[in-house]
Amino acid sequence: MGELASRQQLFMSLLRRAVVTVPAILLLGIGSGRLANSGYDNLWFQALVKPDIVPPGWVFAVAWSLLYVLLGIAIAIILNARGARLRGIAIALFVIQLLLNLSWSPLFFAAHQVWTALGVIIAILLLSIATTLVFARIRKAAAWLMLPYLLWLGFATVLNYEIGRLNPDAHALVPGQATTQIAL
Repeated sequence: MGELASRQQLFMSLLRRAVVTVPAILLLGIGSGRLANSGYDNLWFQALVKPDIVPPGWVFAVAWSLLYVLLGIAIAIILNARGARLRGIAIALFVIQLLLNLSWSPLFFAAHQVWTALGVIIAILLLSIATTLVFARIRKAAAWLMLPYLLWLGFATVLNYEIGRLNPDAHALVPGQATTQIAL
């Protein structure tokens, strides 16, 4: 009974975890966006003045789908690292940053709280950095899988800030009404 698991057994264990974590995180992310009516179909978002660096809508769908898959694999690797000293902390950090991530779209797209969403995305970024550092102490592969997420969060933080700067009254913008950017 005291035998070590073979590489194949460890891989199959990881695969079983990933079969659960990847679709779960992907569906949670997509669900959060759909419930908040996020994206270019949102009339409020259409009415906002956007910075030149905003990519086309399809880029967000592809990027977030890939990022959620990478996050699902990363947490599966950590979940599979049974007996790792920092595993509990790593899982807790991951879950907290994921919950904040899932709250961002409703705050931004549904509640129109651009500045609150900026505070949330900064918290997500900081927690994700901490998560990545703890992941690196458990399994370096999991930390590397977090890197694209960190880069995208940095970019998304800049976008969030720029949209807030360009739309100081975004919370009061009524979709479908003509707006001007003329200050009196």
